[in-house]
Amino acid sequence: MPLDKETAIAHITYGWEELNNRVAEYPPWVLIGGTAVTIYTYIKLRKLLNRNDRPLHSRFLGYLISWARMLPAVEKQIQKELAGISTDIVHSIHKYDKERKFITSIPPKGLTDEEIMALANEYLSMGTFDVKGGRVSGAVYTDCSDKHIDLLAQIFKKYAFSNPLHPDVFPGVRKMEAEIIRMVAKLYHGDEHVCGTLSSGGTESIMLACLAYRNRAVARGVSDPVIVVPVTAHAAFDKAAHLMGIRIVHVAVDKNNRVDLKALKRAISSDTCVIVGSAPNFPSGTIDDIVSISNLGLKYKVPVHVDACLGGFLIPFMEEAGFPLPLFDFRLPGVTSISCDTHKYGYSPKGSSVVLYKSPEYLHDQYFTVTEWTGGIYATPTFAGSRSGLAIALTWATLVQFGHEQYVNRARAIIETAKKLANEVQNTPGLVLAGASDVSVVSFRSNEYNIYAVADKLHEAGWNLNSLQNPDAVHFCMTYNQANDETLSAFVTDLRAACAEVASQPNKGGSSKTAAIYGTASTIPDRSLVDDVTYVFLDACYATPAKDADATIEESH
Repeated sequence: MPLDKETAIAHITYGWEELNNRVAEYPPWVLIGGTAVTIYTYIKLRKLLNRNDRPLHSRFLGYLISWARMLPAVEKQIQKELAGISTDIVHSIHKYDKERKFITSIPPKGLTDEEIMALANEYLSMGTFDVKGGRVSGAVYTDCSDKHIDLLAQIFKKYAFSNPLHPDVFPGVRKMEAEIIRMVAKLYHGDEHVCGTLSSGGTESIMLACLAYRNRAVARGVSDPVIVVPVTAHAAFDKAAHLMGIRIVHVAVDKNNRVDLKALKRAISSDTCVIVGSAPNFPSGTIDDIVSISNLGLKYKVPVHVDACLGGFLIPFMEEAGFPLPLFDFRLPGVTSISCDTHKYGYSPKGSSVVLYKSPEYLHDQYFTVTEWTGGIYATPTFAGSRSGLAIALTWATLVQFGHEQYVNRARAIIETAKKLANEVQNTPGLVLAGASDVSVVSFRSNEYNIYAVADKLHEAGWNLNSLQNPDAVHFCMTYNQANDETLSAFVTDLRAACAEVASQPNKGGSSKTAAIYGTASTIPDRSLVDDVTYVFLDACYATPAKDADATIEESH
């Protein structure tokens, strides 16, 4: 029977009086201290739970293993295993260097030009993959034509030591950067208010956008800013969150590798400082539904960043090339920033990317200034102080030499080839596409055999692909070097031969080294163990091992 109003009030009043009587038994310092401890514990638990979005059971197991590593016997066994892995990794990194002669100190007297060029040519010959022949996924996006290289060589001679930190000393470089920003802004249908800067690459462009949105959120009173991204978004967003001390929430994707819009909507909160969409993402080359993401940004008054780093100089030309796309740029009112790499399909040398903002108010949150420094007023637009004016000049020269028409023609050739490959993959026994191939990347996996073993076989045949995880897959990022039927046919032939060979093995390729590494990594709950393996890899890149180390390696196998 429902309570009437008077009875309900009487119950509340009685309860309140009882609470006051109970509390009155304790001295004030106990109440204040208890409240403080409760609030502190709540904040710590909330931070602990929100520190990352891995499942709780996985994090718990990881904590147990990390505590177990404090036992000397456990850590000793782990280091023993890492030592064996280190030997294999060092060998894999340095196997291309047959001589193993390292310059480890500055020569007492400088080498002659002839000696330097001889060494440079020797080092260049260490690479075994045929880049110009189209055997490498991504990495080098242009054909390095003599005409382009000759122009860049001339630009190098004039701008090698220029630095936009000093616009009065190098006014031409300042002008070039401003012109690049305007050219790229126009590609993305930006009006006169759209602005931005050059950066050293896609990672920096992404991190600069995250910095701007973090600063903007903090200035508006958000104490715990959050980046909301699809699980397929570039790892640079995780890097930004780590370095800037902000949270990142990863959102699931659908069967086509597009972000799940319902899950994305649920992830948005009052702490969200930016929502991210990829156009396209790196793993599968799939474009998220930027139109819907823009609408969510408008609805919840949250900025939207479009990461177009990978396909930034393809998607603006796709409609003219005969491949229309849904809107993805500043024509959408919710899109507030875009990152776009000029050193990929823009074909400029490495070290060049652009981050654009809808208006200066966002860009200003990216800037850094110190007005009280004894060395003068210090102000920089990006992370770096001094920047390479040469990178700016090379990018500027590339854009104006290629021209709009050539970018359209190259986009058409690359995307046509990617679509042909996607069709061939679908017609290969055991293979399925891993996500929609919307632009230049074709990603594939297998439910019948180990796809990493297939990649290993292709590696042996001279192809260099990218291994993916969650789920197990590999992808081929089409560049202009593969935009021809001859290269496509050669790859498809080798791909089908590799698939057939792996499928015929009793363990379906489960014994391959790549399969073992990725398979083990996916089952380890303590991610610090996986980190240790990656540290071994990175350390190996800087190692200078002796030539006779190979003999020891061969004996151990």
